[in-house]
Amino acid sequence: MADTAGEVGPRRGLRRILRSAPVRQTILLLAVFVAVDVASLGGVYLKLRADLAADLRTELNSEIGSFDFDATPRALAAIIAARARATDPRDTVIVFLRADGGQVGNARVVSGPEDLRLAPLADGPPLSPDGYIHELRAQSGGMLIMARSLRPFGNLADTFVTLFLLSLAPTAIVSLGAGVLFARRSASRVARIERTLDRLSGGDLTARVGGTLGTDDLGRIADGVNRLAARQEVATETLRQVTTDIAHDLKTPIQRAAALIDDLRREVDESPRTSELAWAAAEEIDRAAGIFEAMLRIADIESGTLARRVQPVDLCALARRIVELYQPSIEEAGDSIALDLPDEPAEVSADPDLLGQALSNLIENAHRHTPPGAHIEVAVSVTPGAVRLDVSDDGPGIPETERDKVLRRFYRLERSRTSPGQGLGLSLVAAIAARFGGGIVLGDNAPGTRASITFRPASARNGEKPSGPDAIIG
Repeated sequence: MADTAGEVGPRRGLRRILRSAPVRQTILLLAVFVAVDVASLGGVYLKLRADLAADLRTELNSEIGSFDFDATPRALAAIIAARARATDPRDTVIVFLRADGGQVGNARVVSGPEDLRLAPLADGPPLSPDGYIHELRAQSGGMLIMARSLRPFGNLADTFVTLFLLSLAPTAIVSLGAGVLFARRSASRVARIERTLDRLSGGDLTARVGGTLGTDDLGRIADGVNRLAARQEVATETLRQVTTDIAHDLKTPIQRAAALIDDLRREVDESPRTSELAWAAAEEIDRAAGIFEAMLRIADIESGTLARRVQPVDLCALARRIVELYQPSIEEAGDSIALDLPDEPAEVSADPDLLGQALSNLIENAHRHTPPGAHIEVAVSVTPGAVRLDVSDDGPGIPETERDKVLRRFYRLERSRTSPGQGLGLSLVAAIAARFGGGIVLGDNAPGTRASITFRPASARNGEKPSGPDAIIG
């Protein structure tokens, strides 16, 4: 697995660099440069090609004009024959078509002047493979044909292609190299911002973007993230402190009221109605005390006050012990509970008491909100970089739109409002999972609900996040 991770890491980093803004901007600017370079060089090439064609035609007209004198066909044929012997047909073709159909020159004309086609002489050198540009002129009762090879056009095109490549290749190499360099320099800053946002979204409001922020756009974004996190931390801490203070302040009078009602209940045993009201008041007071106790416990967990015994915990042994405790009462109520554990231990770093409370809350929640005869399953699975605890049931389930809401404090489904509970059980589980670097996800068990908590293995490096799609902080 280490080799595979080592191979995936560089490829993933390369993909991140290639998708980064500096590289994309470099590629865009390079494309613009190539377009401008092609347009400018193309314009120059077309202009030089037109000038070359004009020059070749001027030379052809000048050479044909040198034969513009009165001469008999036989005399002109002799002159052309002598000139043709001294001229390479791969460069210049000269042919005189006599009135009687005969030809004299260093090539043969195989079609009429309107669609001129040339062929080499049977015992002569080959013609130019690049084609010809030609001029015709009536002379001495026949037709004088002179043609120049188009090789200079090919040479001109080769020159411009070479010029284009020599101007483009260094620019592309330097530009892409600079883009990758800038991307690598900014990639670490972007990664720091992403890690900070991940920690903030996971509930760690102390996370900040460290290192040199700079004054560019990334620096301003990082500074904005830090300022937003600082304000959010202050606001959250203030709200948490106010909630804790209220819970502490109300806990004592509620306990006193409970004691007074208990005394009142003993005094009014002779009056059934009064006794019934006293018992009901005592139950409500106990319920209120339980709510404040749960709120204080969540606040202590979030602040780290209760997480004093963080140590390697075998999740398999813990799940087996908790299930054995709940199995008799669950089976007595007509439900069933099962375990699905791996063969080897699955250790996580956590407080065993708090982890046991989280698992107990999930089992109680599944048992409370399912009809008689329901089946509950507790499963532990180990994947590279993560250990997952699943508690699933086959009850009515939780609507997808409300799965995130039930993790909030005091939120209860409409059908659960008449059942016992305070709406704080899943909030307590989410707080415990977040405290130990885990995450909670509520999913569809088809039918029923699956609650999944993902933790880092006890052997994972500090700061390493759980892997996989379920590594979400509740």
